Amino acid sequence: FAIASACQLMHETSKEAFDTAIQRVAGMLQRSDQLDKVEQYRRREARKKASVEARLKAAIQSQLDGVRTGLTQLHNALCDVKDIQNSLADVSKDWRQSINTIENLKDVKDAVVQHSQLASAVENLKNIFSVPEIVQDTQNLIEQAELLQAHRKLMDLECSRDDLMYEQYRMDSKNTHDMNLIGGYFGQVQSLSEELAKQLWMVLQRSSLTVRQDPTMLVSVVRIIEREEKIDKRMLDRQKQTGFIPPGRPKCWKKRMFQVLEGTVSTRIEGTQSETRDSNKMWLVRLLEITRKYVLDDLIVVKNMMAHCFPPHYNIFRVSFHLYHVALSTRVQELATDELLEANEIVSLLTWVLNTYKSVDMMGHPDLSSECDVNQLEPLLPQSVVDDLLGKYIQTFTSNITGWLRKALETDKKDWHKDTEPEADQDGYYQTTLPAIVFQMFEQNLQVAAQINEMFKEQVLMRCLVQMSQFLSRYRDEVIAYKDEHLKDRQLPQFYVQYMIAMINNCQTFKESINSLKRKYSPCMEPTQNDAAIERTLNEVAKEGCQFLLDEVFLDLEHHVIGWMNLPFCGTNVSRYVCQEMTSEAHRRVVVEYIKAVMQKRITFRNAEERKEGAERMIKEAEQFKFLFRKLSGEDTDQLCDAIAALAEVFKLTDPSLLYLEVSTLVSKFPDIREEHIVALLGIRGDASRDMRQMIIETLNQNKPSVSSNSQPIFKDITVPTISMTAMTSMTVPKLLK
Repeated sequence: FAIASACQLMHETSKEAFDTAIQRVAGMLQRSDQLDKVEQYRRREARKKASVEARLKAAIQSQLDGVRTGLTQLHNALCDVKDIQNSLADVSKDWRQSINTIENLKDVKDAVVQHSQLASAVENLKNIFSVPEIVQDTQNLIEQAELLQAHRKLMDLECSRDDLMYEQYRMDSKNTHDMNLIGGYFGQVQSLSEELAKQLWMVLQRSSLTVRQDPTMLVSVVRIIEREEKIDKRMLDRQKQTGFIPPGRPKCWKKRMFQVLEGTVSTRIEGTQSETRDSNKMWLVRLLEITRKYVLDDLIVVKNMMAHCFPPHYNIFRVSFHLYHVALSTRVQELATDELLEANEIVSLLTWVLNTYKSVDMMGHPDLSSECDVNQLEPLLPQSVVDDLLGKYIQTFTSNITGWLRKALETDKKDWHKDTEPEADQDGYYQTTLPAIVFQMFEQNLQVAAQINEMFKEQVLMRCLVQMSQFLSRYRDEVIAYKDEHLKDRQLPQFYVQYMIAMINNCQTFKESINSLKRKYSPCMEPTQNDAAIERTLNEVAKEGCQFLLDEVFLDLEHHVIGWMNLPFCGTNVSRYVCQEMTSEAHRRVVVEYIKAVMQKRITFRNAEERKEGAERMIKEAEQFKFLFRKLSGEDTDQLCDAIAALAEVFKLTDPSLLYLEVSTLVSKFPDIREEHIVALLGIRGDASRDMRQMIIETLNQNKPSVSSNSQPIFKDITVPTISMTAMTSMTVPKLLK
C-alpha cells in the first residue's frame, strides 16, 4: 500500500511538472521572433536543471550521512547499556556476599567511637583535673578586671566541657545521665560566664566615662564579645550538621551589648531631671537644657573616642545617634502627655522639639553633622501630639488672655474715677495705660509663638485679634456706662472730660498698635472680618466719645442760658427783652466761635470719605444748636446755624467741578464772607487745585454781591490767619483730639 501510494504521488508530481513546463514554454514562444532563441532557452533551462539536481543530490547525501551517524550512536548506546547491566549484576552479587561482613564490623565501629572519646578525654585530661583550679583563677581575674585573661580561661573550660559532651552525644545522644554528669562537673563554668557578662555590661554602662579614663578596657570588652560571636557561629553551624548544641549557646552577647547601650541611654535621659514643678517653676526649661548638654557631650565623645574602640562594621556612632533619638522621643512624649502641663511649658517643650533639637546647638552640631543627617531623623513627637499641644496652648492662651484683658479693663476703670488728671503722652495728649498693657500682653505671647513656627505665630495673632474685637465691645460698653454714671451726678468723676478724651485717644493708640503687630508678625496677612469689626468698634467708641463730650458742652451751655432766663430782673418786660438779647447774642457767639474753630483748625481732609464724615458731623451739631436755642428763646434760630450747614455742604460736595457753584451759593447767603474765609475752606477740603482756587477767588471778587441791610453778619468777626497756597497743600490731618 505504501509503495502504491508513493507511485501515485510520483505520477501526480510528474504530471504537474509536465503541465508547468508546457505553460512556461508557451510563455516563452508567444511571438515568432522568439523561435530564434529556442536554443538559448534550452541551454538556460538545462543549466537550471543541472543546478537543481546538484542541490538535490547534496541534500540527499547530507540526510544519508545524518542517518548513518545516528545508527552508529544507537549501536554504541546499546553496547553501553549491556555493560551497565553486567556491572549492576556484579555489584548486586558483591553486596549480597558482604552483608555478613558489615555486621561483623559493628564491634570495630564501637571501638572507633570509644577511641575518639578517649582521645578527647586524654586531650582535655589536664583541664578536667584542673577544673576547680581554673575556675578559681578565672574568678580572681574577673574580680581584678583582667577580663581578657579571664575570658581566655573561660574559653578553655567551655571547650573541654563542650568536647566531652559532644563525644558523649555522638556515642549515645539519649544517655542523659552521662550528659548531666559532665554538666554537673563543669557546673561553675556557666556561673563564671554570667559573672564575666555582668562585668562587661558594667563597663558598657559606664562607656562614656571609661573611654575617657581607660579606653583599653572598652577595647577588651569589644574583643571578648567578638570572640563569643565567632564561637556562637561555629556552634550553630555544627548544630545544623550534628544536631548538638552546647549548654548556654548561643550567648548572643553582641545583641545583648546593644540592649545594654540602649538601656544606658534611656537611663541617662531619664536621669537628667533634678527638679519638679513644685520646687522650681522653670523646671522644664532646666530639664531640657541639661538634656541638650548631656546628649551633645555624649555623642561627641562617641564620635571622637568610642568609635575607635569598636570595629567599623558596628557603626557605633550611628547606632548611638539612633538610640539617643529614640530615648529622647520616648521621654518627650512622656512630658507631652502630662495633663498638668502649663502654657509656658508647652511653648518651651515645642520650641525645644521643633527648633532646638535639630539646630547646631544639638543634633545638628558641626561635630556630628558629618556623620548623620538630622533631616533624615523622624520627628521627636508625632504630628498629632504636636497638634494636641498647640490646641491645648491656644485654649489656655485664650482663657488667660480673656482674664488678663478683663483685669486690665477693671484696673483702667478704677483710674477713671481718680481725683487726678490722666497721664499724657510725649506730645501732651491725654491717655491711659490700657493700650500699653493690652499690647504688651499680645507682644509677649506673639514673641513666644514665633519661637515655635510661622504658622503657629499667625494662629496666635488671629486669636489675639479675635480677643481684641471682643474686648473692644466690652470697652465700648464700659465707656457708655461711665457716661451714664456721670450724668447721674455731673460733679463726679471730677475729671470726667479729661478721662473721656483719654478714652477717645486710646482708640487711635489701639489702631496704631494693631497695625504695628500685623506689620511685625504677619506682614502678608489679608484683611479679615476681625479687622473690620475692630475698626468699626474703635470708630464707634471714638465717635460716641466725641458726642459725649459735645453733650457735656451743650448741657453746660443749656445750664448757663437757663440761668440767664432765671435772673431776678427777667420778670419785667425790659428784663425779658434783655434776656432774649442775651440769648440771641449767646447764640451768635456760639456759632461764630464754632466756625472760627473750624477755620482755624488747620486740618485738611484726605479723601471724600473724610469730607463726608466731617460734613455730616457739622450738620448734626448745627441741628443741636438750633434745637437748644429754639427751646430757650422760642424764636426761629435757623439763620445763624444755617451758616454751619452751608459750610458743611461745601465740604460734602463730591464733584470738584461743581465747587464754584457751591461756594457762590455760600457767598450769596452770607455776603460778609471774605476771601481769606474762602481760601481756608478750600484748603480744608484738600482736593481743590491751585488753578481752581485762583479761579474761584477771582470770579467771586468780580461778582461780589452787595451786603443786604437785613442780613445778619457772621463772618465779619471771624479772623483767619493768612495761608499761602504752598502751605495749604502741605497740611495734613492730625491725630484724634490733637
